[in-house]
Amino acid sequence: MLTITPVALKNLRDYFAQNRIDSPVRVVAHNGCSGPSLALALDENREGDMSFSEGGMTFLVGKDLLDECGDITVDFVTACSSGGGCSGCSGGGGFSVTSSRPLKAAGGCGCSCSSGGCH
Repeated sequence: MLTITPVALKNLRDYFAQNRIDSPVRVVAHNGCSGPSLALALDENREGDMSFSEGGMTFLVGKDLLDECGDITVDFVTACSSGGGCSGCSGGGGFSVTSSRPLKAAGGCGCSCSSGGCH
């Protein structure tokens, strides 16, 4: 099952309208410096995809990924610290993609990490 929160849907629709994007949104898994995680990407429908429609938008998840993850939730969060610093897109927040089951690592780290961040 895929759940898109109302605030995530609003932010996605606004972004797509502002940038004139007309594409399905895919939930993808990737390995980063903090381990495996879920993210969003633009993509086309493929064989074996599960397709979900919400608010006029199409969301895709590979059946294998959905089987591994269980329930997936896409949310939009604004994480601000007490010092006033906000994380996410331009400091205004970002999309959080979580699952009801932990992801299994699918290989090595996809980046090199240093004190300056991932490259």
